[in-house]
Amino acid sequence: MPGNNINLDNLLDQITSALPSGWQDMKEDLDRNLHAALRSALGKLDLVTREEFEIQREVLARTRARCDALAEQLTQLEKDILKK
Repeated sequence: MPGNNINLDNLLDQITSALPSGWQDMKEDLDRNLHAALRSALGKLDLVTREEFEIQREVLARTRARCDALAEQLTQLEKDILKK
């Protein structure tokens, strides 16, 4: 998940750059501690990767299309039965 590290690094850069100038001296320690804290907090969440999400979205789209096709087929069969 290299892309996630870049996003996390960008977030940390925004946080540390917003600090008052006196705190900038501790930027390296803050970066390290914030990085660890955010990783820990995010690790506790029940999240999926973008790739996993997209795969499941595709599976759902195929399942929905198949369900719609079966519903149409059932409707047609019901019409055929009523005609007889």
